[in-house]
Amino acid sequence: METVTLDANDRRILRKMQQNGRISIAALANEMSLSESTLRRKLERLENEGVIKNYTCVIDAKKLGFNITVFVSIKLGAQTDRDLNLFERAVRTQPEILECWLMTGSDDYLLRIGARNIEDLERIHREVLTKLPNVISVNTAIAMREVTVAKGVHV
Repeated sequence: METVTLDANDRRILRKMQQNGRISIAALANEMSLSESTLRRKLERLENEGVIKNYTCVIDAKKLGFNITVFVSIKLGAQTDRDLNLFERAVRTQPEILECWLMTGSDDYLLRIGARNIEDLERIHREVLTKLPNVISVNTAIAMREVTVAKGVHV
């Protein structure tokens, strides 16, 4: 994968967009002291080069009743391509699993899960996590609170 070279304005644009992805072109151009057409060209280049992959919204899970954030370390019985692919396909079908990362170290995967309460977490553990293919170990840690607020990449 080729690394993209960014100038100072590109970095400022990305920082502003990570803070507020809904900022209008006019407002962002004004904050950046750039013309709207220049800003549009810069954004288009960042999109075309894959630096900006997507525009999204961040949902407050607690407002929807998901009061517990859980990090789960998973160890598989084997790590062949077939085993990893089966596990990853199964994970993608589970709406409770918000993120899944293939890891180095003693555990194979790190999952982030949202649960409504302890009973919901128990259900997810029993009905989802332990039924994923080739799982031999599940280690769950409940997050007490989010400390960092930075989202995205440091640019």
